[in-house]
Amino acid sequence: MSLQAQPARRMQAATRELGEITIVDIKGRITIGEGSVMLREIMVGLLEKGKKHVLLNMTDVAHLDSAGTGELVCSYTSVCKQGGQLKLANVNKKVGELLEKTMLSAVFGIHQDETSAVKSFGLSSKAAG
Repeated sequence: MSLQAQPARRMQAATRELGEITIVDIKGRITIGEGSVMLREIMVGLLEKGKKHVLLNMTDVAHLDSAGTGELVCSYTSVCKQGGQLKLANVNKKVGELLEKTMLSAVFGIHQDETSAVKSFGLSSKAAG
């Protein structure tokens, strides 16, 4: 009998711009240690660059633990203090249930897809040029 350990999917992220909105495509796990630290570093970097309208595309987020949830709340607070907005899109069922149980679904703007999330910012999503 052999057990195959599933490799922990470390968090990876890529950012892209859509007008005034910065979309962060997240893959893997937002968990204690690397994932939550990476999210914090991304958000601090965006705010330092004046990017304050942020959409976290969570299509490929496999897991969110309490540290990751805490980091989402910290990110939300930091963005709001800068006069911006932080929204979530494409949250899977498991993560969505966690956000509902913790009553954070009432705090975050959570959208089924990227298109509706982008529209909810109420900003021009067209690239300048």
